[in-house]
Amino acid sequence: MNVLIADDHTLFRDGLRSLLEAHGITVVGEARTGKEAVVLTRTHRPDIVLMDLTMPEMGGLAATRLLSAELPEVNIVVLTASEEDSDLFEAVKSGARGFLPKDMEADYLVALLDGVTRGEPALTPSLARKVLAEFARPVTAHLDQGPETLTAREREVLELLVRGITSNRALAQHLFVSENTVKYHLRNILAKLHLQNRSQVIAYALRHDLVARPDASSSPESPRPTR
Repeated sequence: MNVLIADDHTLFRDGLRSLLEAHGITVVGEARTGKEAVVLTRTHRPDIVLMDLTMPEMGGLAATRLLSAELPEVNIVVLTASEEDSDLFEAVKSGARGFLPKDMEADYLVALLDGVTRGEPALTPSLARKVLAEFARPVTAHLDQGPETLTAREREVLELLVRGITSNRALAQHLFVSENTVKYHLRNILAKLHLQNRSQVIAYALRHDLVARPDASSSPESPRPTR
């Protein structure tokens, strides 16, 4: 089995390389950024790319989408410290064949990677259940959605949008979550309200009084902790 490691932390890459090689796995390269991962994957065509999510220049999800489209024979397995369900779902949607936590047992990791080479997904039982629950929902479950189905967190996002906080980064800072989580909430809002973009969301929220109208003289507040 040939594996490429993509992670911006040198010590983690060194430890992972030693672990894999101790189990007879060949590490054909190491990438520090998403862009390097793409270049090295094109060069080495490994069996598996172990992809971190948060890297400079290009994130792991963007690299996964690109490689899955260009080199579908290469298996991308996300290896991350993220515990966000949105990251899991986005990784699967992007073409990843697995999503694994960085703190898992070494023997279990190797066993799952062996399974990937046989066409099996690399998911722990709990993550597999989450994926099945998310993607097995009937289509009709999405057709009847509307403003009343917005969650408390989605209404928080709406409130911030109406107050003029519209970039993913600013929304993430105010909500104390990752930008990927913000994107996940925004996609849900667009789907539930049957809208196409943020401008439409803001106009819809104001027209239907989904959130309190901001004071015209006020400016966006500083980030505040939320649960």
